[in-house]
Amino acid sequence: MTDSPYLEAVALSKRYEDGVLALDRVSFGVRPGQIYAMLGANGAGKTTTINIFLNLIDPSEGEARIGGIVTHREPLEAKAHVAYVSENVMLYGNFTAMQNLEFFARLSGKHHYSRDDYHDILRRVGLSDDVHYKKVRGFSKGMRQKCGIAIAILKDAPAILLDEPTSGLDPKAGWEFCRLLESLRQEGKAILMSTHDIFRAKEIADTIAIMKEGRLVMEQPAGELAHLDLEKLYMEYMAGHNGPMPAEA
Repeated sequence: MTDSPYLEAVALSKRYEDGVLALDRVSFGVRPGQIYAMLGANGAGKTTTINIFLNLIDPSEGEARIGGIVTHREPLEAKAHVAYVSENVMLYGNFTAMQNLEFFARLSGKHHYSRDDYHDILRRVGLSDDVHYKKVRGFSKGMRQKCGIAIAILKDAPAILLDEPTSGLDPKAGWEFCRLLESLRQEGKAILMSTHDIFRAKEIADTIAIMKEGRLVMEQPAGELAHLDLEKLYMEYMAGHNGPMPAEA
């Protein structure tokens, strides 16, 4: 793992036309081989941050960088280096899992994959052979999430953005998803994840941040939080505690 962030927010701010300040000078970095989890209530700024990395919206001030590329200045070049999995993975319901993988792989310029490669990746994400040729409109949310991460793996981008990836997943599917993220971290991916799932964040992340009203009010290595009740700490920040982290519980 290198010391240089691959995903980087630099004094990132976003004020919408109605005057709402969605992000207020947010700065952080995610290195290769690191999972960075952003916790926060709805409207805290997590999705806005991810959308700026994806160049779906422009920042009002500051910048987001992917591999040193400023996303709102060179959006196409930046997007080539990142894969994205949303809370509700958008797939073609009338396509099978195999057809969705092939379509999105070709859309991202990956034409070298064989049918065996697609099967192997679907197996890797936990989809058994008997569903590879089934239309995804009949898939559960967990199965659709697995298809989404399979598509992200096919893109083979150095960075992955995840917006509420475990929302609505049952415990088994959530556990499997985290094991998959662990394997991607071991491959050196820089992973930025927004989530409400405090338990999963503490289990999987290397760094945990809390966002509130567009500001990054806490950022700590997960190891330093191991002895703390993260849920209690989160509620304290939501209630207005913005002071320094306690040295010990």
